[in-house]
Amino acid sequence: METTIAAISTAMSASGIGIIRISGENAMDVISRIYRSKGGKKKIKEVPTHTIHYGYIYDGEELIDEVLVMIMHAPRTFTGEDTVEIDCHGGVYAMQRVLDTVLKNGAEIAEPGEFTKRAFLNGRMDLSQAEAVMDVIQAKNEYALRSSMDQLRGSVQKAIRDIREKLIYHIAYIESALDDPEHISLDGYPQELLEVVDNEQKEVKRLLKTSSDGKMIQEGIQTVILGGTTRDILEEYITLHGISLKIIDTAGIRETKDIVEKIGVDRAREMAQKADLILYVVDSSVPLDENDEEIMEMLTGKKAIILYNKTDLQPEIQPEILKEKTGHPVIPISAKEEKGITELEEQIKDMFFGGEISFNDEVYITNARHKAALEEADRSLDLVRNSIEMGMPEDFFSIDLMNAYENLGKILGESVGEDLVNEIFSKFCMGK
Repeated sequence: METTIAAISTAMSASGIGIIRISGENAMDVISRIYRSKGGKKKIKEVPTHTIHYGYIYDGEELIDEVLVMIMHAPRTFTGEDTVEIDCHGGVYAMQRVLDTVLKNGAEIAEPGEFTKRAFLNGRMDLSQAEAVMDVIQAKNEYALRSSMDQLRGSVQKAIRDIREKLIYHIAYIESALDDPEHISLDGYPQELLEVVDNEQKEVKRLLKTSSDGKMIQEGIQTVILGGTTRDILEEYITLHGISLKIIDTAGIRETKDIVEKIGVDRAREMAQKADLILYVVDSSVPLDENDEEIMEMLTGKKAIILYNKTDLQPEIQPEILKEKTGHPVIPISAKEEKGITELEEQIKDMFFGGEISFNDEVYITNARHKAALEEADRSLDLVRNSIEMGMPEDFFSIDLMNAYENLGKILGESVGEDLVNEIFSKFCMGK
């Protein structure tokens, strides 16, 4: 990585401060060409690391902006390389002029995710931590942020490394015994290995079990509202005390001859089948009709909550009847009186997270790539168990143990190809 890269690391919108980040072996040369201190005597290349300096950015003899410059020498930086951060005024044009000046004086524009990619390639973080950087940026709620921060601090890394250390020990033991059977005995070893496989596979399965909760923590609970009256399908995120719901408000489920409306109804049925949660809104002030009966049939086998609406009006149907008909919880709500939101939140927590989301020691798998690697490792450990139980030769054990070890290594980035690395970081935002 001989190139020195630069990018705007804050949003391209009018704001108080903008940050331009420079990273690479020539970062100090670049800043020395464009920075001038207030008195003009300070040599920015000679200042101590991790210090901040007031001054100005010049393009030749043209004053561009008044700035603060942070100097950070390798290796104690985000990327592991010499890094400079320029805090300039946050206007779009001001930031762009400073960046243009940086690029004119020896830096190249960074690709999306290139700073984090360099941090990974320079050993500052593993791939699970690098991916958590983007998850932190994209977090939609408190729980997603906390989970991503835990992963950034290495929670997934530690869990995976612990399993891999156990596996590699036994891979090495088997290989050593096969190479030197006179001094290393495998008598009784298969039973010992079976116990190890059981223990480590339990940990793999425990991590896999968290992936459904982890996906919902990160992406939100896919929630379809039925009983609505819209012609179009509307999507929106809402947060109920830290839980994100990706709300899809559908067209009402009803018989219709209107072609456009029928398309909306068909899509509503399809989305209801795929939803994590269905919220069925019942107007308590009118009797149930055949459309309501059809919706209630759709709730069979699904996670659903009945929202008993318009409780401030004279009811035509009682909540007990709805609960009996559907088998799902019924929560009285009133938009007018703002009633029922707390009860809805508690019901969703009970339904999806066992009543609470704990971050004490729990590691949540929120990344689909990590889940796929864990599933492959789980299958490989199944094969090891089968080989032991069938009395196969010990070299069969090590083949599948190594497959499990390498699949777990994909999570950390220790056994992934360059193409996958590039694909992962290409999804990052610019400047990160």
